[in-house]
Amino acid sequence: MAPQSVYIHIPFCTNKCYYCDFNSFVTKNPQLIWDYLEALDREMALTFAEQPPEQVKTIFVGGGTPTFLDQAQMAAFLQIVHKHLNKHLTVDLEFTMEANPGTTDRDKLALMRAEGVNRLSFGVQSFDNRLLKRLGRIHDVDDVYRSIDNAIAAGFQNISIDLMFGLPEQTEEIFAQTLQKAFEMPTTHFSAYSLKVEENTLFHTLYQKDQLPLPTEEAELAMYMMLIDQMEQHGYPQYEISNFARPGMESRHNKTYWLNNEYYGLGAGAHGYANHQRHVNAGPLAIYMQMCNKGLPRVEQFAVSDSGAMEDELILGLRLMEGVDLQRFAKRYGRSVEEEFGPIVQEEKEKGMLIEEEGFLRLTRKGLPLGNEVFARFLRD
Repeated sequence: MAPQSVYIHIPFCTNKCYYCDFNSFVTKNPQLIWDYLEALDREMALTFAEQPPEQVKTIFVGGGTPTFLDQAQMAAFLQIVHKHLNKHLTVDLEFTMEANPGTTDRDKLALMRAEGVNRLSFGVQSFDNRLLKRLGRIHDVDDVYRSIDNAIAAGFQNISIDLMFGLPEQTEEIFAQTLQKAFEMPTTHFSAYSLKVEENTLFHTLYQKDQLPLPTEEAELAMYMMLIDQMEQHGYPQYEISNFARPGMESRHNKTYWLNNEYYGLGAGAHGYANHQRHVNAGPLAIYMQMCNKGLPRVEQFAVSDSGAMEDELILGLRLMEGVDLQRFAKRYGRSVEEEFGPIVQEEKEKGMLIEEEGFLRLTRKGLPLGNEVFARFLRD
């Protein structure tokens, strides 16, 4: 069966945030964006000719900052999407676009909504202006309120907000205040991530110089546990390690990844998983666009063995609060979790990290903040 989810990468940004290592580029050259959209059009044509879509249930446009596109570029981009996918879209399509506060005026949002985008994911990160500046964000808290108001006015009812914790000089009290303000927003979903200091970022340079005053591990853990409790109390149950939603408003696209289902990956630096193969596209814009003129822009592609797929199924599935469906696993691979990973599972159960209930294997509350250590146990190479 062809993938039922599509990821599209728009790599342009107004500026590079100090913690960001995503494939993103700052440009003031509008022609570069138009050239990129042409290359993306070609990649879609080649990709869908190679493996034609049947039913497309979710589209996710990430970045970068997709809403960096101006009105004409946004219209052209959405027309390209519909040209290739319109006849395959299901009536219950979830069409998400990432957005940054300050890049979403009412006209642009109205255009997006009219062209089928029905879910927004705003990169808010914090409701503390000092921290936003420290992160290198271009927006302030007033921009957040204005952007959410504009989205509601444009007809969006499914709005997600990204938050971060474990930030430089962030205290538990400051994070608690951010959560309080976040809960006042008319949102359906939250994603909340701890800061990871990645190489090739300004934060990494500062960290190497001992100039990045991060909270202690204990304080960061306290923020995470506060996050879980506060989300539950305010009607956003946790459904994945970093994600919380009103019941029924979970991100169906992201669950594609956590359920280890296949998806199309399009755009510079995008990853895809289709026909039992994973691929990585060229990241640098010049190389991506040049390769699109000759064929698919893939710099890496490899088949996923059954053994590797089973590892992925455990590692990704355990991120979900419901855990890994043991019956689904056995039906999918012809082998049970017990047969493949029995001793490891038993050890993690005895340590209080995993529990098996009603046909699902999942992390315990104790295991949640230590998930990466548990996941690493299932990597056999």
